[in-house]
Amino acid sequence: MNDYSGKHLHIVSFNVPYPPDYGGVIDVFYKIKALHDLGIKIYLHCFHYGREQSEELDKICEKVYYYPRRKFYQAIYSKVPYIVGSRKSDELLSNLAADEYPVLFEGLHTCLYLNHPLLKDKLKAVRMHNVEWDYYRSLKEAERNYMIKFYFSRESKKLKKFEDDLQYANKIFAISKSDYEYLRFSYENIFYVPAFHSNADITSTAGSGNYILYQGNLSVAENNQAAMFIAMKVAEGMPFKFIIAGKEPTSALKKCVKNIPNVELVDSPPFEKMAELMANAHINLLFTFQNTGIKLKLLNSLYRGRFCVVNSKMVNNTGLEKLCIIEDNPIATKRIITDLMKTPFTQHDIDKRRNILEADFSDHASALKIAKEVF
Repeated sequence: MNDYSGKHLHIVSFNVPYPPDYGGVIDVFYKIKALHDLGIKIYLHCFHYGREQSEELDKICEKVYYYPRRKFYQAIYSKVPYIVGSRKSDELLSNLAADEYPVLFEGLHTCLYLNHPLLKDKLKAVRMHNVEWDYYRSLKEAERNYMIKFYFSRESKKLKKFEDDLQYANKIFAISKSDYEYLRFSYENIFYVPAFHSNADITSTAGSGNYILYQGNLSVAENNQAAMFIAMKVAEGMPFKFIIAGKEPTSALKKCVKNIPNVELVDSPPFEKMAELMANAHINLLFTFQNTGIKLKLLNSLYRGRFCVVNSKMVNNTGLEKLCIIEDNPIATKRIITDLMKTPFTQHDIDKRRNILEADFSDHASALKIAKEVF
């Protein structure tokens, strides 16, 4: 059954999912859109902090509710993790309990009421965006500031404990195969549903570009670390142009790039500009030092760009390994880049991507998986 017209679903989002301009909200927004396209009536509940209410969400939802996220000092001393405790709302609980419709909680962030008595008779599903305690442990290892490192360590322990509440979910949707393998040892109703990403078809173009691109939210420690690594260990001294693009680059990154003449920093480009940079690059160079979740920028690069050179943590156990050139060593990466810059991207490369991506990473197919389990 592909027609779910007349079905109703609550979705609780950790943030306002429009505009879809960073990893987590990209998955939420395009999931809502794909479920809406199946005929499902969506009641969206979102916590807002720094993002405005959106008329675009009104077009694909029956109703959109907005709740203020609690301030840091109001939630930091709670026994539950801050990302959970700061999303406490009596109004949300009341709205969810007002009918019999199932609820999809986006991320562990929104699961404060997963075990609440008022929701005990509802079907409750959780979309896991990460193994959060492990992600916070990785953030701690990447952070240099002692106080922030302590905070991440403390939150990681809280998240590990709070993860036990997943036992009260009827269904759990893991975003990556690695997360699925981790969660299936503890929970039975676990399903792998890849990240939603908006790409309906491969738009990569054959031919050649004249630069190498790294892109990501540069205010995030993980991405800042990867950008610094690429600038200093890969780009410096090479005869090719490198572009590092993303939101809110750190002052340290700006200073680093200023001293490397073949590296250009593009600060907070709009969506259209980022899409253009991905499409026109000859190589999308994507490194990460955290093997968590699945990286949406990798999917976007494969759908829109030419060659993708990645390190093993970026691609391991994603199903995308065959579509990337994988290398961890920076000296070997330089050799690969030198060879690829002389190699045109071909229609054969595009067809290979289409065969894998359309079979396993379609937003429509993923929406059907969720609808089948929820209704």
